Amino acid sequence: MSDTPSAARKAFGDIAPALAEYSDKVLFGDVWERPKLSPRDRSLVTVSSLISLYRTNELGFHIRKALENGVTREEIIEVITHLAFYSGWPTASTALTIARGVFDEAKS
Repeated sequence: MSDTPSAARKAFGDIAPALAEYSDKVLFGDVWERPKLSPRDRSLVTVSSLISLYRTNELGFHIRKALENGVTREEIIEVITHLAFYSGWPTASTALTIARGVFDEAKS
């Protein structure tokens, strides 16, 4: 394993090291690497799910990951716009605020 702590280890490894290890090895080491969906497609599914379920705590991380996996800013905005009609205006509005912060952070 790398000397650089993973996002999970940084976020909660001090209090829940086993959960951080499962996140690293099972979620990102196995589930995200399965060949039937590309990382880009998994990012679209994940971002859509997080928006729909109003899981704002994880959304910024996964928008960044989506960008890294080749999803464009325009596609992320289109997903948010589309979901406004299925998950509600408040979830879309909140997602836009989070997306804007990620996009602004990426500029600097």
